[in-house]
Amino acid sequence: MAETAFDVIVIGAGPGGYVCAIRAAQLGMKVACVEKRATLGGTCLNIGCIPSKALLTSSEKFEEARHALADHGVVVRGAVELDLARMLARKGEVVAANVAGIEFLFRKNKVAWLKGTGRIAAPGVVEVDGVAHTAKHIVIATGSDSVELPGVAVDEKRIVTSTGGLELDHVPGHLVVIGGGYIGLELGSVWRRLGAKVTVVEYLDRLVPTMDGEVAKHFQRILGRQGMTFRLGTKVTGARQTNAGVVLAVEPARGGPAEEITADVVLVAIGRRAHTAGLNLDAVGVAVDERGRVRTDGFATTVPGIWAIGDVIAGPMLAHKAEEEGVALAEQLAGEHGHVNYDAIPGVVYTWPEAASVGATEEELKARGVAYRAGRFPFSANGRARAMGETEGFVKILADAATDRILGAHIIGAHAGTLIAELALAVEFSASAEDVARTSHAHPSLNEAVKEAALAVAGRPLHL
Repeated sequence: MAETAFDVIVIGAGPGGYVCAIRAAQLGMKVACVEKRATLGGTCLNIGCIPSKALLTSSEKFEEARHALADHGVVVRGAVELDLARMLARKGEVVAANVAGIEFLFRKNKVAWLKGTGRIAAPGVVEVDGVAHTAKHIVIATGSDSVELPGVAVDEKRIVTSTGGLELDHVPGHLVVIGGGYIGLELGSVWRRLGAKVTVVEYLDRLVPTMDGEVAKHFQRILGRQGMTFRLGTKVTGARQTNAGVVLAVEPARGGPAEEITADVVLVAIGRRAHTAGLNLDAVGVAVDERGRVRTDGFATTVPGIWAIGDVIAGPMLAHKAEEEGVALAEQLAGEHGHVNYDAIPGVVYTWPEAASVGATEEELKARGVAYRAGRFPFSANGRARAMGETEGFVKILADAATDRILGAHIIGAHAGTLIAELALAVEFSASAEDVARTSHAHPSLNEAVKEAALAVAGRPLHL
């Protein structure tokens, strides 16, 4: 019989859960991780981050071959054709390689995989499909689910969440995306590149509401030029399916006449909510907040010995945020001093160009009454961006007016998700804009735009 007593049992093998389990094992603890899926990696690796990025990359290559390679002297003879079945198969191969990698890491670090559905029977006791296992510490890392929209019944065929949006077996003539956040814009970009007409319906009067306002406006202009249509300040009140497709009932968010929008496929991407169903939290005394998230204080729940991390607690629902929390908690359980600086957690929208952000936005600094200076530098003035033919966008750095400490940074442009890492490091180490400006950046590189934006904080960019 397999051993059933552990130092740590983690419920959920997504980015937060599997990383927490691995780190705890590295620190000498006896660890098990509960996962009901047939594969490890959670939503992110199986039906979220990884497969969506695979399709984003493939669709970018398809669009580049159709519209951009000729500018580089690369001539494609004949029509560029889409093999959607092969594209989807490649996505599956990428997912398979990633989830197999996590299983290898579990074996390498001697993390026991308890296959099945986990339930907290009592403090210190986790039941997996009826079999009890004991642990000194229980970590809830069960992630999140797509938020449902009343009146819009998902069938994952014609009305889909991100899960179904990654599995369409044809390019829809008209895709309506409900929600102008990260997930909706990324998947909308995929299907637009492959030939769909895409309309984004957003309740608010702007896209990506958590990002800097200037970036959001520029982002909308770029996506609009690419062919996306936006219905901002609009709410969806219902949906009905017909032989021809889906008919959405919409009306202005602030009130006004209703109308209908007809689509072949509707993607519901209005956000995610904590997944706690079936964990038996009420019975064991683990409190949740008004949004269904587990209440925590330094990852500790209201029950000693039970902890929670990732999407299931407050904070941005990002895989890398969950990973950092998993590491920090494992180190705390080992008697070390794990810590997460939430001001240094970047956010990225993986459209093309990408949009990335870390730290405070201008709107947040103004609301808090913080005096700051902003430095901006456009990619149109960057030599490498010109050579790549990727001159859209800019870098913006916000620094404290008195100390020059970097408070926030925002990038829209090619490889923004990679470029933001330097500025996340700067925020983590409380660097000043001058620190970044005085750091040598390779020439020619896109990173030079970061240096120039830092110089611009002091009003002295060199190439603008």
